[in-house]
Amino acid sequence: MFYGEDNNVTATFGSKSPDVPPGYNFDFVNADALEHKLSVKNGTLVTGSGMQYRVLMLDPYSVHMSLPVLRRLQTLVHDGATVIGKRPLDSPSLADDKAEFKTIADDVWGTSEGDRSVGKGRVLQQGSVSEALLRAQISPDVTFAKTTPQTNILYVHRRTPTADLYYIDNQSNQTATLETSFRTTGKAAELWHADTGKVEAASYTISNGRTSIPMTLEPFGTVFVVFRYPAKTPSRKLPTVREADVLTLDGSWDLRFEESKGAPASVTLDRLTSWAESEDHGIKYFSGHAAYTKHIHLLASAFKAGQRMWIDLGTVANLAEVTLNGKSLGIAWKSPYRVDATGALHPGDNLLQVRVVNLWVNRLIGDQHPNARQYTFTARNPYKATSPLLPAGLLGPVRITREERVPEGNIRQ
Repeated sequence: MFYGEDNNVTATFGSKSPDVPPGYNFDFVNADALEHKLSVKNGTLVTGSGMQYRVLMLDPYSVHMSLPVLRRLQTLVHDGATVIGKRPLDSPSLADDKAEFKTIADDVWGTSEGDRSVGKGRVLQQGSVSEALLRAQISPDVTFAKTTPQTNILYVHRRTPTADLYYIDNQSNQTATLETSFRTTGKAAELWHADTGKVEAASYTISNGRTSIPMTLEPFGTVFVVFRYPAKTPSRKLPTVREADVLTLDGSWDLRFEESKGAPASVTLDRLTSWAESEDHGIKYFSGHAAYTKHIHLLASAFKAGQRMWIDLGTVANLAEVTLNGKSLGIAWKSPYRVDATGALHPGDNLLQVRVVNLWVNRLIGDQHPNARQYTFTARNPYKATSPLLPAGLLGPVRITREERVPEGNIRQ
């Protein structure tokens, strides 16, 4: 997208989105790059770095175009580029030749507002940008059939000599269930999870030059969708994975606090609540780490061969390390706060420890109270004694769940 010469891109758009239809990715190009960095190869705009673009879009801000840029645009179109945009009206430079400007504009855009072929290229100036892209036979790179209008999905697409890689990003704080369609065909789909390093096969359907994949993204979740190996069949349906609750850990917890941070050495909680809700000021304003412990008793019937077991912590403020029967199961640092407990859980008694660390905001607030002991030091404390406290600790509910795979066709609605 050429955004013109009147201003810089930040001042022109700010937080606004340019008029690019959903499902298409783009890069901005300024006058210097348009003149010196873009060339045409086999009808595609290319740069020296290897980037390739199907079209050059002229933003309405480019209605005033300098003569050197107009000359270069004429060359690109004659060499085979496709341009979407209206005819420029004039040059912002008093030094430019108006007669030459009109001659080049007539050559590229003609005297009407219709689409036209120019040299080896095309100029599309009718209707919306979306309509022009479809007339150029450029379908959306990615489309998302969303279950809720609040769902906001962003993506980035990169291509290697052997694979297509899409980075899919859920921008909302709600789980997103999607039917995603990609402008690629002939290859099987994989899901790559950057947070765990796990690579798994995905269900897909190839039809009409596109590949569709059902997908569920956790709140603010991301995943790489990778196409690298030839598809053996036009579709693949994998068993659906769902979780069954095994046990909810209600009742009391033992809680031991880090020493010398103002909190009591240990307390017994009747239920899980935020430290900030405590009547004890040592707990209310505590910042640091504290360990929750609880014994879990599981029946042998809770276990199924070949099915994974999870410990789901519910809500955590802010990080938690989970240890089961003396074995660390890892750190839960984002939603969903859960760890894989397969092989660590066993029938009978299990000892669960959840070591939680929170932010230091509450301690900074507590230190602002009159006559309070100072536990923190900072060059600038933006908080007051009356500032609202943040949730802190293990908030739950904590659940033991079992992963079940349901074969396609056996799913009950």
